[in-house]
Amino acid sequence: MKGKIKGYVLGAVAAASYGLNPTFALPLYADGMNPDSVLLFRYGLAIPMVALMIYLRGRSFRVTKQSVLPLAVLGILMAVSSLTLFISYNYMAAGIASTILFVYPVLVAVIMTVFCHEKPTLKTLLCIILASCGIVMLYRTGPGETLSLAGTLIVIASALVYAIYLVAINQKRLAGIATLTVTFHVLVYGSLLFVGRLLSGASELILPTRWYLWLDLVALALFPTVISLVCTTRAIQIIGSTPTAILGAIEPVTAVIMGMILFNEGMTRREAAGIVMILIAVSFVILGGTAGTGPMTKHLIRFRQMFPKLKR
Repeated sequence: MKGKIKGYVLGAVAAASYGLNPTFALPLYADGMNPDSVLLFRYGLAIPMVALMIYLRGRSFRVTKQSVLPLAVLGILMAVSSLTLFISYNYMAAGIASTILFVYPVLVAVIMTVFCHEKPTLKTLLCIILASCGIVMLYRTGPGETLSLAGTLIVIASALVYAIYLVAINQKRLAGIATLTVTFHVLVYGSLLFVGRLLSGASELILPTRWYLWLDLVALALFPTVISLVCTTRAIQIIGSTPTAILGAIEPVTAVIMGMILFNEGMTRREAAGIVMILIAVSFVILGGTAGTGPMTKHLIRFRQMFPKLKR
């Protein structure tokens, strides 16, 4: 039970950290940076952070030949999901994009049912429905505004790719590789997508014009990237993909709360009700103790501890 509690806590931390994406990205957009530039710096700064953590723990950067391809695929999946999400910010408000993104738990449940033969329990389905209703309550547009079709499709694509990532990270060929090492290689391979786009002329590298915006880039690399990826990987190993995805309901809640604190955005009764519904759904997942115990979870890879003891 203690191990499961740790998994739920890590899943919640991962979701809250990922929900900080708009907080740090929007000031960079306002400064004129494009998604590729923001994400290149985000990944580029996150790589040495994870490398330092691995070095301080005395772990190895090496992986087996059999794990190279799965890690490369995971890296590209994460990069594509990040890129599409950040592009959607150009079509709609970041809060709305984060709200629509929460369709991914449903997609995870579908993927797990169809491809992994994991039968979703009634409790899991009810939690997804309740959390989804709460997300709808958080959705809002200004008077007279209409939702961008292009932006909506882009966010849904981001959610689908992220759902595939959450399921694909349970590759048997990654067994025995420490969580931090997996995260390091995912970031390295993912960064190649942005480098390739910039070198091919598909996008232009733009630097921040104000010194303090570099702090935004560092925070973007640390919280929604390093902390979120490490905690997500470990949480999936402990409690499974579906419960970890449901805990992602905390993401838009984080976006709403940070909007109130940093951008003076108010909260309506409807939004407050939505947050309560999400918290209830998440609480059922944590207290129920049965989600994620299906056939797929039994075959999860067994990563070593995130911070294993050093050999004497």
